[in-house]
Amino acid sequence: MRIELLYVSGCPLHDETLALVKRVVEEERIVAGIEEIEVADAAQAKALGFLGSPSVRIDGRDIEPGARERGDFGLSCRVYADGARYSGIPPPELIRAALARAH
Repeated sequence: MRIELLYVSGCPLHDETLALVKRVVEEERIVAGIEEIEVADAAQAKALGFLGSPSVRIDGRDIEPGARERGDFGLSCRVYADGARYSGIPPPELIRAALARAH
């Protein structure tokens, strides 16, 4: 299983998201490393299909359902829907569901 954390330099939520992904992976008893990928410019963001910082992918697929239909690639902050509110880090349930789909 391949887990990627894509981010822009200076993202204030990078470390918190990395810790969250590590925690969920451990709770699910999955053995996998997490590759951190710094997105440096708009061209790289477009080439990677980068939807904002931080983004989490499992086996090349974004953890957020519907992300494949999006095309708003760029060097921006990412916002995740978490029930009726929004957050800059993904809800643990999104990570857990993506791990289950890949496992």
